Amino acid sequence: MLRWRGLNDVPADWGRCVVTIGVFDGVHRGHAQLIARATAEAHERGLPAVLMTFDPHPAEVVRPGSHPPQLTTLTRRAELAEELGIDVFCVMPFTATVMAQPAEDFVHSVLVERLHAAAVVVGDNFTFGNRALGNVEMLGRLGQKFGFSVDSVPLLTEHAVTYSSTYIRSCVDAGDVKAAAEALGRPHRVEGVVVRGDGRGRELGFPTANVAPPMFAAIPADGVYAAWFTVLGAGPVVGQVTPGERYPAAVSVGSNPTFSGRTRTVEAFVLDTSADLYGQHVAVDFVERVRGMERFESIDDLLTAMGGDVERTRAILGIA
Repeated sequence: MLRWRGLNDVPADWGRCVVTIGVFDGVHRGHAQLIARATAEAHERGLPAVLMTFDPHPAEVVRPGSHPPQLTTLTRRAELAEELGIDVFCVMPFTATVMAQPAEDFVHSVLVERLHAAAVVVGDNFTFGNRALGNVEMLGRLGQKFGFSVDSVPLLTEHAVTYSSTYIRSCVDAGDVKAAAEALGRPHRVEGVVVRGDGRGRELGFPTANVAPPMFAAIPADGVYAAWFTVLGAGPVVGQVTPGERYPAAVSVGSNPTFSGRTRTVEAFVLDTSADLYGQHVAVDFVERVRGMERFESIDDLLTAMGGDVERTRAILGIA
């Protein structure tokens, strides 16, 4: 899959294509439905399917300081888009200039002059241009003017719930990672680099990988979770852990109230391994919440609870 960092990467001799546009944070089941429509259209026309996303999140430019928690990194977004059949992943930097661009100018400069869109596929709530005055109806009129078709896809709704990035963020924030997974079509993932913590887990017999996520990452509510842990990349075997393979883990999210901690951390106790994970880029896929975060009166009480967390994690993940 080709990856373009902005429209300046579009080749001068680029032909026509089918474009789907949106932030696509999470690449959830609703997004997958949209992408499926775009890739089907592209296949029927014999054209490449282009997914255009934005960075940073438009909300951060429209209202500085309001960047929503991020469900997927751009790299992860591209990986998921490729799995769904997208041929080109294009990241358009969202700037104050882009924000102020009138809707018709955006369509002409981006979709017509640079991407040469033959068809555009969007969600039926899609808006664009200055003050978000452009909508699907306007896009259809502009398509007739500039020679591209427009297909709008309804939002995905199940069990009286409309699946959206906003909804999934609310599930993650509440610690309901099962509901988030239902909407995503897979467990919610938090990536990060393993950094050195205070070493207390090792002292207690539960050595943890302290995962430092990127800025704006959507972190589940404080508590203990059953999760899958993966070392990303294709590097050499790290101790007893093979990059690319997933391992069961009991993950604590919070500030360690038993020890009067103040810093919120994501600490993964990877089961059945003593591998040295420091410095590794890893992923934690949250499957189910085991319990909320608690403050224990004694170390023995904490250790008993941690032992129970491990057993519950094994049961949830279906491992011996």
